[in-house]
Amino acid sequence: MKIAAIQMVSGVERDANLERAGALLAEAAAAGAELAALPEYFCMMGRKDTDKLALREPPGDGPVQRFLAERARALGLWIVGGTLPLQAPDEAHVYNTSFAWSPEGECVARYDKIHLFCFDNGMERYDEARVIAPGAQPVVFELPSRDGHRWRVGLSVCYDLRFPELYRALAREGADLLLVPSAFTRTTGMAHWETLLRARAIENLAWVAAPAQGGTHENGRQTWGQTLVADPWGSIVAQRATGEGVVLAELDAARLRECRAQLPALTHRVL
Repeated sequence: MKIAAIQMVSGVERDANLERAGALLAEAAAAGAELAALPEYFCMMGRKDTDKLALREPPGDGPVQRFLAERARALGLWIVGGTLPLQAPDEAHVYNTSFAWSPEGECVARYDKIHLFCFDNGMERYDEARVIAPGAQPVVFELPSRDGHRWRVGLSVCYDLRFPELYRALAREGADLLLVPSAFTRTTGMAHWETLLRARAIENLAWVAAPAQGGTHENGRQTWGQTLVADPWGSIVAQRATGEGVVLAELDAARLRECRAQLPALTHRVL
């Protein structure tokens, strides 16, 4: 199955970001991708955290959800829509939500980011919990590909990457492809991004695709980029350093079976 991990450098205007995302999704479809995944915050990187509140959407409706459904139908493409701000129980917070859409434009999965980023090195400060409400449930959906394999796709977002227990839960649900749409900071990405992604692939003997924000944004924030796809042995098969673009990779179900047969670590779990 050919997939596309899309890298963006999203700005502060939702409609402009959707236009760029649409062009990149069309590029992915034209290249033969069956699944395209957008990065975290693909629809907006605001000037301040609270900008998300103005763009929150109710589940099942809103400009961003309609855009994703329409693009999936028009392009005949499975789309995982990075993240968008979804209504939370109180007015001061939103969920940071990733949706999966079928080529028929049907929403087949919703995942609310569970782990909320907090970082303070004296120069950079982030605390997502001020505006984002945490999710609670791991989510896996099934994607029947043209090659006859029924891929089990596990959803996660950015800071989730530091919590291997989430990915183990996804593996227990049969996930053989793990998606990690992200907006890693340059500081933390330079230190840990590739190491963590390869570790999640290796320990779960799963394909990993991580579409990222990558560059200097209109709001001044710098994101690490390095969108990549790793195979179940932890080898990087496709990658893009910075700037917007489409990272294409061919996922081989036989490679998945081979790795799991050679090293049946998933059957050796004790805890």
